[in-house]
Amino acid sequence: MTTTTAARRTTTRRPEWLVPAGLIALSLVPLLGGAFRLTSLASGGPVNADNARFFDSPVPVIVHVVGSSIFLVLGALQFAPSLRRHRWHRIAGRIAAPAGLLSAGSALWMTLFYSMPAVNGPALWVMRLGFGTTMAAAIVVAFLAIRRGDVATHSAWMTRAYAIGIGAGTQVFTFLPFTLVFGAPGEAMHAVLMGAGWVINLAVAEFVIRRRRIIGA
Repeated sequence: MTTTTAARRTTTRRPEWLVPAGLIALSLVPLLGGAFRLTSLASGGPVNADNARFFDSPVPVIVHVVGSSIFLVLGALQFAPSLRRHRWHRIAGRIAAPAGLLSAGSALWMTLFYSMPAVNGPALWVMRLGFGTTMAAAIVVAFLAIRRGDVATHSAWMTRAYAIGIGAGTQVFTFLPFTLVFGAPGEAMHAVLMGAGWVINLAVAEFVIRRRRIIGA
């Protein structure tokens, strides 16, 4: 009986880490890209036309990399049910939420004030402002919801915020097939592929939110 019970517990516990592990894996590209950016800034170069804006004004990109990294890793772990039942969830949330706001706020600042590459056209500019604002607003709504004890609303809006925050990971999978087949995208297609990453993530987020409501009903 003891062996059977232990086996059942192992079986039920193991799958709960698949989602956090998958989200962290999806975050690896932006995490590694951010680490490379910080290393480049710390070492002083090389500086070229593509990265000169970061050297001219390094604080926003440093804030963005650090905030995004914390938000992505801690946010992924929040999807483990066993952690949500412990005090760790609340402590991690108090770190992840401000980190997410720093990530979204610095992204908005860079969109407004950095001189972007030519391939980043008006459509992508508008999308970055829209998704960045939505991410920040989602975190604020989630915070206000948990303050009044509305766990379901808090969970739903933090899930949406995380879906936007991890967009850079999904965008790798929208860009890679297109680039391999057709080559580097132009301005319009670049915007489409970037937007697709955010839209796919939000669609998955809505599916997860609805599934939670059905299970909880």
